[in-house]
Amino acid sequence: MPFWKKESQTSRTSNGYLEKLAKPCLLPIQVASIHVPKTVSTMKRIYIAIVCWMAMASVNAQTKSSQHSPELSEAAPRSVGMSDERLKKISNMLQEEVSKGNIPGAVALIAKDGKIVYHEAFGQADNQASEKMETNSIFRIASQTKAITSTAVMMLWEEGKFQLDDPISKYIPEFEDPQVLAGFKYADTTYTTVPADNEITIRHLLTHTSGLGYGVIDRDERMKMIYHKAGITDLFTTKPITIGESVRKLAELPLHFTPGEQYSYSEGLDVLGYFVEVISGQPYDEFLKEHIFDPLGMEDTWFYLPEDKADRLVTVQHKMNGEWQPYPVTFYDTEYPVKGAKTFFSGGAGLSSTAKDYATFLQMYLNGGELNGVRLLSRTTVRSIMGNQTGALFGGDGQYYGLAFGVVTAEGEASGGMGSEGTFDWGGYFNTQYFADPKEQVIGVLMKQTQEPVDDQTGWKFRQMVGAAIDD
Repeated sequence: MPFWKKESQTSRTSNGYLEKLAKPCLLPIQVASIHVPKTVSTMKRIYIAIVCWMAMASVNAQTKSSQHSPELSEAAPRSVGMSDERLKKISNMLQEEVSKGNIPGAVALIAKDGKIVYHEAFGQADNQASEKMETNSIFRIASQTKAITSTAVMMLWEEGKFQLDDPISKYIPEFEDPQVLAGFKYADTTYTTVPADNEITIRHLLTHTSGLGYGVIDRDERMKMIYHKAGITDLFTTKPITIGESVRKLAELPLHFTPGEQYSYSEGLDVLGYFVEVISGQPYDEFLKEHIFDPLGMEDTWFYLPEDKADRLVTVQHKMNGEWQPYPVTFYDTEYPVKGAKTFFSGGAGLSSTAKDYATFLQMYLNGGELNGVRLLSRTTVRSIMGNQTGALFGGDGQYYGLAFGVVTAEGEASGGMGSEGTFDWGGYFNTQYFADPKEQVIGVLMKQTQEPVDDQTGWKFRQMVGAAIDD
């Protein structure tokens, strides 16, 4: 019979005795009742080893469990060091901006230490229809899609599917031998090109240094005309086209510059949405749902909304004759999330979501790539994503660009109102904004749906006031 099952003449059941034995482990242990044999030096050493092993296994299990950050839940602001009084000032500010007519409505969410401490709705989701904004209202997040696409790319990178400096032509051959725009005739939109000095890489596409343009919102009028003539689908559409069809046409067009030479906001993330399809063998919407949205519990994030969610979509509004009215159909139909062919999965701009869903995605990043026991990315990968990938090319005041976000520098923190060094952020075409501060463990999401110039100062005010509401 093994010695630890024998009855000892000096059986001991006190925790104090066992804790004394476990001292060499330098670990706390709790036991109910274990029979310890009469002290024999060799057996004692074996016993100590067993107790230590059990204690270490217990502590490791507890540590592992503690590393599983729970999904976002609500908590009192004071419980995580946020000021109730100062959060109320944010409410007053947003309500005042609605009352002044500067914004039609908004949903704001603030989380601290993994707890939602503020989640409020203001104004109207549709002024003409008198539809009230709700905290679960769904917004077109446009370029906030980009960080999600970057995450999908890096998840596949973690599987060893490719290297960041691989040429994209290795996976999408149409991008071979890129050309740079050299001359342009406005009369007939014909142009000449010269060969680029190097190929477009996956890293270039992630960091907007590929040289690709952005069609109708491009900074260069010539590129706008070239993309329009080629029939490139920009941003969103109700037409029966796939992202693969659009990307393959895009690959035939000239670049702004040789890849890697400059930063220029582009359709690079749309290319990478198609790239995910090529690498994974799945339609892009299915990949995101299976690998990101379902695991994180992001039930309200879609390219095209299911019927039972469509009535929560906020109307895009603009100011006409002093009143907020639905934005008209232009080069796109604002109702693309609920109507049309629903076949274009834009990796750069196509998703719709709620404030809570997007905060959930950001919390995963604050946790180092994990949420609620689900790990999407390694913390080492997150560190690379947050690293300076563009040097001085990004040109933002107090920021650099990583692989998915703009990131605040020490100079940016010192300037005030941007958050701590390392705070990451971006926004969307329809006036949505977000930021997440790893040092303070704070998330701020502000969702609105407007187009054309409006006198909206809520973005910077919200971010600045969230920082000022930290009270611990």
